[in-house]
Amino acid sequence: MDRLDKESLWQRCQSFHGHVCGGLLTGFLASLYASELLDLWISQDEEIVCISENDTCAVDAVQVVLGCTVGKGNLLFHMTGKLAFSFYNRETGKSVRLIRTGMLPDPRTIDVIDYCMNNPYSDVFTVKDTVIPLPERARIFDAYICDNCGEKTGANWIHLQNGKKLCPDCYVKYDRFRI
Repeated sequence: MDRLDKESLWQRCQSFHGHVCGGLLTGFLASLYASELLDLWISQDEEIVCISENDTCAVDAVQVVLGCTVGKGNLLFHMTGKLAFSFYNRETGKSVRLIRTGMLPDPRTIDVIDYCMNNPYSDVFTVKDTVIPLPERARIFDAYICDNCGEKTGANWIHLQNGKKLCPDCYVKYDRFRI
């Protein structure tokens, strides 16, 4: 990817996110690195999958650069609090887990694209094998009306309790140890 492509993507990330910060730069670099390692480009559907282990500003850059979104079902969260991202290329079957281990400069004080062009991504990320298998493609589920609140809820979220179909908000979880 050349400088102009990176510059354009960085501008789009900034516009989408609303400000420049270290988290956005982390996601930007992770996405570029994954693109390089897995031969990826923007996902039109679910060709690329990202499992983020955090819900930081970095995720916004992943959405812009790789086209992974919650709505398409190819941006998933496995919350560990780590600056780690697993990327999957469905077409090739390849995957990689990137963990930010290096320090980044403040993106407000540097030319981010110069930094990208002149520093290896391996200075910022440790590359590991993915530990979570490639998730299945998103499914479309039937929906049911909750017998308590009357709101339509996806079938995979409905609980049966006392002969009623209940949404997660209305379902009373059984727990003998209410702490």
